[in-house]
Amino acid sequence: MKELFVRALSGLVYVSIIIGGTLYSKESFYIIFYLLMNLCLYEFKNLINLRYKWTIIVASLIYLYAVNLSFINSKYLHFLLISSLFVPLIYQLFKSKIPLTSSKLGHYFLALAYIALPFATMIQIPFINNEYHPKIIISIFTLIWISDTFAYIVGSAIGKTKLYEKVSPNKTIEGALGGLAAALIGAYFISFYCTVVSTMHWIIIAGIVFAFGLLGDLIESKFKREAGIKDSSNFIPGHGGFLDRLDSIIFAAPFAYVYLHLIN
Repeated sequence: MKELFVRALSGLVYVSIIIGGTLYSKESFYIIFYLLMNLCLYEFKNLINLRYKWTIIVASLIYLYAVNLSFINSKYLHFLLISSLFVPLIYQLFKSKIPLTSSKLGHYFLALAYIALPFATMIQIPFINNEYHPKIIISIFTLIWISDTFAYIVGSAIGKTKLYEKVSPNKTIEGALGGLAAALIGAYFISFYCTVVSTMHWIIIAGIVFAFGLLGDLIESKFKREAGIKDSSNFIPGHGGFLDRLDSIIFAAPFAYVYLHLIN
């Protein structure tokens, strides 16, 4: 009972900081997500024995560039850049080992592609026509939380068919389908909360967030399995680390960003 209370309380604090900071102002949004990026990099460096100092400097420069400028002017180059970085990560998910972790250059590339680039695109999601719309990024986080919650509930109740047992033995196909259904339903209701994006587009975004969020979750599980640990850290009592909480949104955000950029 005490463990459940601690988990619920820490989860509430985590969600409140993200939502409150995002709604309060554009500046607080930038600060909170910069801190989250640093925490994720810190946890990730422990997974792959990364040299942290230079990585955080380069990641900070990428983040500051994203704050002040458009990441790339062409919407098609957005897609090509993100695909060129994320397709190799997806490919490595299905290999027995992740060879990038064996080289220093691979360490830097992996940290920047897996953590810094997603945060650089994530902080541009709320901006449409140079106006700040915090409800957009909050809604995308909400879709992730809905999907994860219902995937766990459905998987625990009726899950039998393993999704990818050698990487994440607890995930089931039934749970994944439950998470997808909940995300699609949630997207419909979210469209009434965040009207700057239409209902149809929210439903498509829900599918994007679910699919790439699930891949992100599996990829982080692969890193943890290779490192021989259960959680990326114990920063959030009852939940593990920040990378454990943000693995889905980290992988899904760039693709949601590209989609929003295409339709606007």
